[in-house]
Amino acid sequence: MSNPFSRIVEPLDPSQPAKRFFNLNHLGDPRYERLPFSIRVLLEAAVRNCDEFLVKKVDVENILSWKTMQHKAIEVPFKPARVILQDFTGVPAVVDFAAMRDAVKVLGGDPEKINPICPADLVIDHSIQVDFNRGPDSLQKNQDLEFERNKERFEFLKWGSQAFQNMRIIPPGSGIVHQVNLEYLARVVFDQNEYYYPDSVVGTDSHTTMINGLGVLGWGVGGIEAEAVMLGQPISMVLPEVIGYKLTGSPQPLVTSTDIVLTVTKHLRQVGVVGKFVEFFGPGVTHLSIADRATIANMCPEYGATAAFFPVDKVSIQYLVQTGRDEEKIKYIRKYLQTAGMFRDFSNSSQDPDFTQVVELNLQSVVPCCSGPKRPQDKVEVSEMKKDFETCLGAKQGFKGFQVAPEHHNDQVKFIYNEKEYELAHGSVVIAAITSCTNTSNPSVMLGAGLLAKKAVEAGLTVKPYIKTSLSPGSGVVTYYLQESGVMPYLAQLGFDIVGYGCMTCIGNSGPLPESVVEAITQGDLVAVGVLSGNRNFEGRVHPNTRANYLASPPLVIAYAIAGTIRIDFEKEPLGVNAEGKKVFLKDIWPLREEIHAVERQYVIPGMFKEVYQKIETVNKSWNDLDVPSDTLYAWNPKSTYIKSPPFFENLTLELQPPTSIVDAYVLLNLGDSVTTDHISPAGNIARNSPAARYLTSRGLTPREFNSYGSRRGNDAVMARGTFANIRLLNKFLSKQAPQTVHFPSEETLDVFDASERYRQASHPLIVLAGKEYGSGSSRDWAAKGPFLLGIKAVLAESYERIHRSNLVGMGVIPLQYLPGQDAESLGLTGRERYTVIIPEELVPRMNVEIKLDTGKTFQAVMRFDTDVELTYFRNGGILNYMIRKMAS
Repeated sequence: MSNPFSRIVEPLDPSQPAKRFFNLNHLGDPRYERLPFSIRVLLEAAVRNCDEFLVKKVDVENILSWKTMQHKAIEVPFKPARVILQDFTGVPAVVDFAAMRDAVKVLGGDPEKINPICPADLVIDHSIQVDFNRGPDSLQKNQDLEFERNKERFEFLKWGSQAFQNMRIIPPGSGIVHQVNLEYLARVVFDQNEYYYPDSVVGTDSHTTMINGLGVLGWGVGGIEAEAVMLGQPISMVLPEVIGYKLTGSPQPLVTSTDIVLTVTKHLRQVGVVGKFVEFFGPGVTHLSIADRATIANMCPEYGATAAFFPVDKVSIQYLVQTGRDEEKIKYIRKYLQTAGMFRDFSNSSQDPDFTQVVELNLQSVVPCCSGPKRPQDKVEVSEMKKDFETCLGAKQGFKGFQVAPEHHNDQVKFIYNEKEYELAHGSVVIAAITSCTNTSNPSVMLGAGLLAKKAVEAGLTVKPYIKTSLSPGSGVVTYYLQESGVMPYLAQLGFDIVGYGCMTCIGNSGPLPESVVEAITQGDLVAVGVLSGNRNFEGRVHPNTRANYLASPPLVIAYAIAGTIRIDFEKEPLGVNAEGKKVFLKDIWPLREEIHAVERQYVIPGMFKEVYQKIETVNKSWNDLDVPSDTLYAWNPKSTYIKSPPFFENLTLELQPPTSIVDAYVLLNLGDSVTTDHISPAGNIARNSPAARYLTSRGLTPREFNSYGSRRGNDAVMARGTFANIRLLNKFLSKQAPQTVHFPSEETLDVFDASERYRQASHPLIVLAGKEYGSGSSRDWAAKGPFLLGIKAVLAESYERIHRSNLVGMGVIPLQYLPGQDAESLGLTGRERYTVIIPEELVPRMNVEIKLDTGKTFQAVMRFDTDVELTYFRNGGILNYMIRKMAS
């Protein structure tokens, strides 16, 4: 079909008539200039891709009518310009692609049809761990160990980069996916197939949202959904409400961008923005650099929005110049956005569009803060940290409580480290990590940390040697400017040597703590602390032995490392005492905002970006030396414990089977609120007493070779056994935190996987009961694939995190939701009942279904298939089955 909007196509530059664009101003519709800028991107994609099949004229009309349609749960299609993957989520995506090729061949189709149609970039950044720290050779040692552990995965990914068209892979040692995206991969405006159009992206990491800071609309989706986009399918989404977030004023001199983002995170959690877009506007935006904006956009999953958008303005264009982008490209980017009505002047209020709701923050009101001890949204002002932690110590077990008896609050445990005696207490810092995409992309906080380190060393301060300190920059550019500005030696002197380029401590790749430290923590049952510049601090994520974890700016990470404890009031107590006996306070060494910006202007220059990124795809010799086959179909190695052909497509036929009811299901787990994807599918270390460990041992591996769950996402046997294997899982069937449950036919307490196996052998279907925000946190497709493999047919929850609900749908697991005002408690559910879910033949989106219990009780729940497309996926047994049938036929 020809595009019904071809009449509004015109050249951007009359001297280049072949280079065209869809000029939305020529729709002649006054509604366009009142649309939020983020919605304009959705509109342009719908207009350009309108074929009256996947995208229809009515979809364009619905987006144009956003002001009235936003409240009506209207479904619209969106075709992003590209997909971005990281290796933890990218490996299973490539595994699925390889398995889909096999399945299409079995069904008589052409396996080479399984190929990314939409451009895809994969950055290998999640495999490296902090095995070595505090030494100039830490980086090389960690990278060597990363290659040793992950050679099989890397060989598989390199095969994928050659076997699949339209897929580029950035080798390990290059940086964090979101920072590489910001500094290098982002196009801002595409110039492809003779058309200009806005860059937009979906990624298999929830922090894909970081790119919105540069004016590129993007968000995280499940790996399953990303694969469908790669295969040319649009995302089906509910037209979102858009919260206008007005920024006024300018930040105080002592405030960092981390303080701003933690304040915004808490504020927007209170406003309630789950499933909505947030769009920033107002004169305060002009005081934020692109790195500051990216920091705020990065934390979007922590306040629950789908995207947190900063439209492109002159600061965005300056950033493209600063990061060494091509001059000709920058010219057409600016011209296209200005001509198409997508270029923003934040000082001009006449450009302010309509919003669903407007909330406001005066940047002047932001004060230094951290977040913790267990959730990113639990902001604590730095001046209150000591008091807050001491309150948490005695408070009831929960997000803000550890339930330590009052008589034990001041317990201390002596231990020996490197032949010297030290003491640990509740609140002692044992991990201090400058890590993760949130802050390492931001020169202001990284240079701030460097300047603070310089002043601390000059004042005679040190960090205790047993504290695990580390610095993992988001790209080689960071190392470049830290060295050029002269602060790197001071960081190293305090123990913050560069340990790797990747997402390390923030995802649990923190490596081991010294044995004597672990023994002391265990002996005293201490609430030890991790302080990190990351974006996630959920229980059990950072390290099994740090029960409290606080998110903080890079300078504060160093400050708490020097103090050695979280129980310090920086305003009244010194950071330390130097060799001359002088007390040194934090205010004595804290760099001012203008001081930092002066160094940034001098040392963060375009030449650095050009030099680093010109050689990014060839700089890793170990990667270059990998020799892999060039076959169309992957030759699965049955001995591999990393890469395994998944069982998802076994017995798949071209014919559809009608959906059937779930009859007499047992409850595998009874869970509470805010169960994260970390609880469901942990990415960190594999406990030695776990089902996954038993499996790997049976394959001849030693504990040293286990690696992490994240690194083994290409092996379904490990990942099924790792489902609900988080040591901090709180299951209401048990009286303690443990990755276990009760197998009701025998009344035995078993590991979750072992219980599911017992049920499977007896052909019993399973469901999970849960509270609010089920599946919050990282966008992990294994948090849906794992439950599917355990035999879980449905989840019944009070509410879902957006990406996780989508992933459950993608695997054919039914997301059921209690009716408003109802929950397990109000319905008197214990989880010991057996559940029958009546699935009718005629299905419509968001329909109510009947649930019958073996006790005789009956109630209704909403079946959360939100769109007709999601129902199509369900009827096919999942999105990948749908794609295979489509390609095979």
